[in-house]
Amino acid sequence: MGDMQGSETAVFERILCGVDGTASSLTAVQAASRLQVREGTLRFVAAANIAKASQAGMAATHAAGQLQEEAEAALKEARALVPSAAGKLVIGNPATVLLREAESDETTLVVVGSHGHRRATAMVLGTVALALLRDAPCSVLIAREVTDPETWPRAVVVGVDGSPGSAVALAVAREFAGRFGSGVRAIASTADHFDPELAAAFAPELEEDSAGAVTALVAASGTADLVLVGSRGLHGLKALGSVSERVAHQARSSVLVIRPAPPV
Repeated sequence: MGDMQGSETAVFERILCGVDGTASSLTAVQAASRLQVREGTLRFVAAANIAKASQAGMAATHAAGQLQEEAEAALKEARALVPSAAGKLVIGNPATVLLREAESDETTLVVVGSHGHRRATAMVLGTVALALLRDAPCSVLIAREVTDPETWPRAVVVGVDGSPGSAVALAVAREFAGRFGSGVRAIASTADHFDPELAAAFAPELEEDSAGAVTALVAASGTADLVLVGSRGLHGLKALGSVSERVAHQARSSVLVIRPAPPV
């Protein structure tokens, strides 16, 4: 475990960012641009869900045109922030479109805004973010607003449990530390299953927390602007209620769920 097998995923070479013209979408654009590496690519995709226009009855044609215009405006706004990025408008359901685009382009990271609102201390995710967390073939960043996008991510928290997935997440966190000067905290929950020997082997700075993993990471998100969690490879209904999904729901900061790249 000490050689960080799979750490080649620490650099995201092909980033896909979903845009829709909302404030959350622009937050995602800023985060995606920040993570783009010099030799990597960044694509913006806006989905015009024309099927929704059928609900407008006789005004369906006008509604469909308006949806497409809004998607085009979202792309234009995103590219005004990052002129070097490619842009694409696709007709279809946003979640379906992003999943299909991510798979066809062999994307290594998908970025979307949270589109959530606060309920007490929790953040509630939108349907697109949920679909990506459960079914995306690559890592997923749920971006939330930060004070200074140009210095993000300054404080990074990573969940460690001794698993290969958490080893890759820690490798990404350390790559961010080297690239951005981020401070990194590695946290392990002693209340959940984790291998202390393996965890300590690649995270000597490990902080142990007696709370559950979700509780510990969500609490730590209050003073961080990015939380990283490794994925255990669960998809679809099997991913329902997973640690990564629950952290993404409740964290106050952006959350990056790391999925190792498939073997070549």
